[in-house]
This record gives sequence, structure tokens and C-alpha cells, in this order.
Amino acid sequence: MLGNANLEAAPQDLKLKLDVEKYTLPNGLRVLLHQDSSIPMVSYHTWYKVGSRDESQGVTGAAHMLEHMMFKGAKKYSGKQFDRILHENGITNNAFTSWDYTGFYQNLPSHRLELMMDMEVDRMRYLQIAPEDLKSELQVVAEERRWRTDNNPMGLLREALFAQIFKGTPYSWPVIGHMKDIQSYSSEKLRFFYDTYYVPNNAILVIAGDIDISKTKKWIEKYYGPLESKKMAERNYPNMHVGQKPERIFLKKDVQNATLMWAYPSVTAHEDDSFALEVLGSILGSGISSRFVRDLVYEKQLASSAGAFQLGNDASGLFGISVSVRPGQSIEKVETAVKNQIKKLLAEGVTEEELQKAKNQIMKDYVDSLLTLDGKARTLATNEIIFSDYKKFFTDLPRYQGLNKAQLLEVAKRYLKNESEVFIGLLPNK
Repeated sequence: MLGNANLEAAPQDLKLKLDVEKYTLPNGLRVLLHQDSSIPMVSYHTWYKVGSRDESQGVTGAAHMLEHMMFKGAKKYSGKQFDRILHENGITNNAFTSWDYTGFYQNLPSHRLELMMDMEVDRMRYLQIAPEDLKSELQVVAEERRWRTDNNPMGLLREALFAQIFKGTPYSWPVIGHMKDIQSYSSEKLRFFYDTYYVPNNAILVIAGDIDISKTKKWIEKYYGPLESKKMAERNYPNMHVGQKPERIFLKKDVQNATLMWAYPSVTAHEDDSFALEVLGSILGSGISSRFVRDLVYEKQLASSAGAFQLGNDASGLFGISVSVRPGQSIEKVETAVKNQIKKLLAEGVTEEELQKAKNQIMKDYVDSLLTLDGKARTLATNEIIFSDYKKFFTDLPRYQGLNKAQLLEVAKRYLKNESEVFIGLLPNK
């Protein structure tokens, strides 16, 4: 059930609409409210426009570390109180950090909305960042890095790939940070980061669910209104450098089989070509009927998995291909098979059947994202923080639907170029 999400679902012209009230407090906090009383629950999202790209060498991972510290206690609610109150009131919560933004979210019974506001305002302005809490949390984050990256073949591969293709930009270092930086965080470093970016005029608040709009606005004014805004320094991010020759890098680790990745500099989330590149990623590497999966995994049995994707961030982008090589198969055969598929794409384009299937899958994904209160709130927050307009989401489907085979071929030729290709292979250490 979609609640108040309205769909006009003609297959060739699916339109989405969500009733939202958007306004901005005098202190700069952007607020989006969506009422859906289908169940007595609320999804509460607080996102900050700050991520790992706002760091610098020597303090990489600060945004992620601060995300962890946001659960360790503030002026009114200590860390133990925060967790206990959430648990006692049936509130689930989590958070994440990306290159471009950091998000905190809770799903709660609607009658606990005012309590949630009080708790979120407390840590938005009065976070403690106590040295003893930081010391224990450093061990948690260090272990997280070992689990996600240092002892994870795909994590190592992605880190090496991004370091190469985004070289010279803040997207080149991992969101979790380098281990040497994680081990040298101090309360002072994180306090500066917090005071700079965790301010109302650098945040958005999205509340979706069983709410009374008028009462909710009064509570927002009561709790968030007194917070002071802070002038934000201009943030200039270096443009991604596109190399004029292909790069080939091999890593050797204690792994059972080889994993290969190719990447091509592409476009940001703001550019028109991102739509066609996403469709190409679906046709090449999403699902059992996609070209790479069908050819490499099932027909030739060279790989255990294969995929392709467009990754578009706020100020960078890449088109990627990944293949896990089946034990006993040579990487040369896999490379040849991948390159042959790319050559075929550039020579013949895609079929009408492939194009329509990819469009249908994208439509389904969009609709599925609105099936829960959390999905609605997350969709609104993502589009508001990246594009400064939540309505962007509702204009995307016509863009996908309007794509044709000629446009996909043109975009493939524009970005899948050998001269800008970055190839990284992770090989068994033997």
C-alpha cells in the first residue's frame, strides 16, 4: 500500500506524486513533511550535507567517525540514555555516511514524535564528543574497517579503484578513512568538524507518517527554532581528472579466486547522461538475462558473478564493470569476453527488448522505494539533499521512458573509451 503516493500507471508513462509540505525555518533548516496515516508510525530522517569529500588528507574518515559519536551522548541525553529510551519506546534507528552527506533515521510510534525531536535537537547542537567515548569508539571503527576493507577482497578492490579513478579529488579516499587517520582522531579534530557542519542551515529534516501537520510544525518551531545558523564557508571541490591513457593495476592478496574491475569516468548525478548510463548498466550487468551474466556466468562459465553499474555522486561519476573469475579460469579469457561484449555494444547498440526490460525494472524499483514510510522519507531526503528539490524524483521516470536505442549507443561511445579506462585486478597471492 502506498498511502498518499499517487501513481498514474500507464506502462509507457508512469508518473509519481507524493503530497509534501516543504518550508525553511529562519535558521536555515529545511523541513519536509508527508502525512500518511495508514499505520500509526513515523519515519524521522535528519540528514546533513557533509560527507567524506569535506575532509582532507590526515583526517580522512572524520565524517564517518562523527556519525558514530552522534550515538555516544549529548547534553540532555547520555549515550546510554539515548539507546535505552529508544529501546523502551519501540524506536529503531540507524545512520550512514557517504561521500556527499550523512544521514540519521528512526522509525517510531507516532505518539513518540515530540520525544524524538527533543533527542535529535540535543545531539544536533550539544554533542559531547568525550575523549573516553572516542577512545572506545576508535576501536569499533578500526574493526569495521578491517571487516569491510582490509579483510574484504571487494572492499580492497573498490578502494584501490576509487583511489585511481578519482585521483586528486576528495572522492579518492575511502568514506571510512585510512587506518592511520582513524587511529589518530582526537576530540578536538572532531569537535571542529561537528561545529562546522552540524548546524541547522546545513541539514534537512524529513518526517513521513502518521502526523498532524499543524501540531508537528509547532513542535519543530519549539525545538529547532532556537538553534542558531552558522555561515558556511564556500566549498570548492576539484574536478575529476580524466587520464589520457588506460591504467592497469594488479593487487595480490590471500584470496581464493581473482576479481576484476573496469571503470570509466562518467557523469555526476546532475547530468542528463546519467539516465542512459544507468539503463546501460542494467542491460549489461543486472539480472540473469543481462549480457555479462548470460555470457560470462552461464554460457562460457568463466565467472561466478558479473555486474555493471553507473555511480553518480554530487561532483563525480564512474561507469563500472565487475567480474568474479571462476576458479580455474584465466583472467585473459575473462578480459577478452568482457571486451568483446563492449565491442558488440559499441558496434550494434542494444535491442528494443533489452531497453524495455531495463526501463520496466527501473520503474519497479522506483515504485518499490515508496512502499514503506522509511522508503518515502529516504527518497525525499536523498533528492532534497543532492538536488535541493525533492520533486526531482517525480520527474525522473519520464526521462528514463523517453530514452531510445540511438541515445544509448551514443552515450556508450562517449564514455566506454579505452583511453580513459582504469582496470584493477585482485589476484590470489600464490
